[in-house]
Amino acid sequence: MELWHIRGGKRLEGACFVQGSKNASLPILAASVICPASTQLLNVPQLRDVDAALRILRHLGCRAEQRDGEVSIDSRSLSSCNIPHSLMEEMRSSVIFMGALVARCGEARLSLPGGCQLGRRPIDLHLSALRQMGAEIREDGGEIFCSAPELKGAEIVLPFPSVGATENIMLAACAAKGETVIHGAAREPEIAALQDYLRAMGAEVRGAGTDTVVIGALRPEKQIACRIIPDRIVASTIACAAACTGGNVELRGIDPRQFSTVLRFLKQAGCDIISTDRSVRLRSEGRLKAVGEISTAPYPGFPTDAQPVLMAALLKARGLTRITENIFENRYRQVPELCRLGADIVTHGRIAEIWGVDSLHGTALTATDLRGGAAMIVAGLSAQGETLICDEGHISRGYERFDARLRALGADISLA
Repeated sequence: MELWHIRGGKRLEGACFVQGSKNASLPILAASVICPASTQLLNVPQLRDVDAALRILRHLGCRAEQRDGEVSIDSRSLSSCNIPHSLMEEMRSSVIFMGALVARCGEARLSLPGGCQLGRRPIDLHLSALRQMGAEIREDGGEIFCSAPELKGAEIVLPFPSVGATENIMLAACAAKGETVIHGAAREPEIAALQDYLRAMGAEVRGAGTDTVVIGALRPEKQIACRIIPDRIVASTIACAAACTGGNVELRGIDPRQFSTVLRFLKQAGCDIISTDRSVRLRSEGRLKAVGEISTAPYPGFPTDAQPVLMAALLKARGLTRITENIFENRYRQVPELCRLGADIVTHGRIAEIWGVDSLHGTALTATDLRGGAAMIVAGLSAQGETLICDEGHISRGYERFDARLRALGADISLA
């Protein structure tokens, strides 16, 4: 159990580099098993989810070590294609190992993944795509056994641009005979990052960042090196914290295009934002304006992962902001806790209405999930008095040394 202690009212000011992306790191870690090779990854964040992925790699027989921001993997010693439930249940993205193991071993045995409880997140699209590539899949009591002695390239149409399904198909397709084409693919920057890694591994991949991704032949390399892109959701979180505390913060090493929808709403709320190719400076007077309507959508739309932290930034914004959550049906779990701080939020199904209040008052909260916990930190930073957040480890799944990063910007925050 972790306890976050925040004394609100401090203005965030200064500059910081943004940590490596969790959502880019995890599929690349899984991809490292596709062929026998050594991989060096730079800028990998030290997170609970990354640690869980490394433990899966070790269970599979690989050597996998992390030191500071560097991860070394040797997959030549891979000796298993079975991931037990105790490891699968730790994170949702563990399902991405299915495509990688089928590509390497011709089979995979695993269970349904865990992660934050944000509502139904079925893996039907993953399984359907693998079946179209020739895999036989058997499900039994929450366990999945996938067998594919020979995968074949296929034209796969995704009815929804699922990030996980796109990634799983890309990994499996590296071992398929012939070309695989994904129509309706997810377009997130993390998909492009995975493409860069697969290319470094020797795969022919093109189209990432568009809705059509093509995967061709693999000519395996023995040594692979890759740098993880910055985390656009962490950047969004710090920007939201600076916005609602009247901050003046420069985010370095981040491409503003990757979270431009978040920046657009913060500018609409009254923030002054100056961007370059690799940095963003945000200045705020503290009291924001409501932004009207926000709807979450697949990239390049407004990201569902940024919805809770932007909601927290707008709790004292003048007027009404209405959010429509189109990705997860249980993404408002943070709302009752934010209301304990004095927020005025009413939810109707997938819609949340936020009426700005004059002030927030610190109290004891309980983190509900990764992004909901981050939202409570943002709100606590702008509240009067002390806020205590009791967290079972959700926040450390996605935020690396977040207390130290915020303290460096002037926040009065500690983690015990």
